[in-house]
Amino acid sequence: VQLQASGGGLVQAGGSLRLSCVVPRIITSVFWSKSVAWHRQVPGKQRELVARITSDGSTYYDDSVKGRFTVSKDNSRKRWYLQMNSLKPEDTAVYYCNVNPDNSWGQGTQVTVSS
Repeated sequence: VQLQASGGGLVQAGGSLRLSCVVPRIITSVFWSKSVAWHRQVPGKQRELVARITSDGSTYYDDSVKGRFTVSKDNSRKRWYLQMNSLKPEDTAVYYCNVNPDNSWGQGTQVTVSS
């Protein structure tokens, strides 16, 4: 499964970004069967799970982003999103989407939050 993640950029602390993840040409029934996890990685550190949404819409958030980040999916557009609000400098990282059960990874998108 080939993924495309986008939406990263440079933002000031307190700002917002929305990341999106798409599998080109995915058919609807396959889209509905997938769960997606968003991870992030800072150079020199392990990749960490930030948020996840399952095929039935259940969500999980790491404590560090709870209340600020929202993971969702758009069934009509067949995309998954990570809405990031109230961004902090410590949110700076490369963000990856991970589709399961395939365990496919996108190329990552850089998020930089300036203080």
